[in-house]
Amino acid sequence: MRDPDVPDDGWKPDLAEGGFPPLPQGDLPTDTAALARFLLGKLVMRALPEGIVVGRIVETEAYVVGDAAGHAYRGETRRNRSLFLEPGRAYVYLAYGVSWMLNVSSETQGIGAGALIRALEPLEGVEIMRRNRGVERLRDLARGPGRLCQALRIDRSLDGIDLCRRGPLWLASDRFEPGAIGESVRIGITKDAERVLRFYVRGSGFVSGTKRLNGGARSPLKARLSSSSRAN
Repeated sequence: MRDPDVPDDGWKPDLAEGGFPPLPQGDLPTDTAALARFLLGKLVMRALPEGIVVGRIVETEAYVVGDAAGHAYRGETRRNRSLFLEPGRAYVYLAYGVSWMLNVSSETQGIGAGALIRALEPLEGVEIMRRNRGVERLRDLARGPGRLCQALRIDRSLDGIDLCRRGPLWLASDRFEPGAIGESVRIGITKDAERVLRFYVRGSGFVSGTKRLNGGARSPLKARLSSSSRAN
């Protein structure tokens, strides 16, 4: 079983080529909830001067069209305009004046909606993440949306970038299949709070939230590259 406090040394991206290539935009589901589920098991690739930092997405939330909890609910503004771009753009905002949050735009251009990336399993660049977070424990490096942005040094300067193109930040896949997916209400909201729009990898030791939201006690997630992805 994958110990959430020990780095997975069996996971080796092709860093000589700058990591895994970006997800094609055409692979992204247009529907926001479908996108939030689709992103589970995918990779967030962050290029920093010190090296490539990689985390596997294990938890997301959907903020769908007409969602009172979503930033696009009252229409497009200067702050949220990235949510109204074509699918696959980064929407980065500051929550409560403290923590940055990374979202992926969805639907079609001109319609505001997106998926929040809530938690990552650290895979590569763990020491960089530790320095960025000032935390040693692997499980706590990117367990929560603010923590993961701090670990990957994501801020407003990355708002609006195309996550389906190689650059400072992109989405990728190593063809990992996440297995069973859990669902729950979203965390930390008061509007449309009863909607079941949070998705997570069951059994992952890297998701946020309570045991009640995560279907009871968690067991570690063993993440492996498939033989086909190793060949790429």
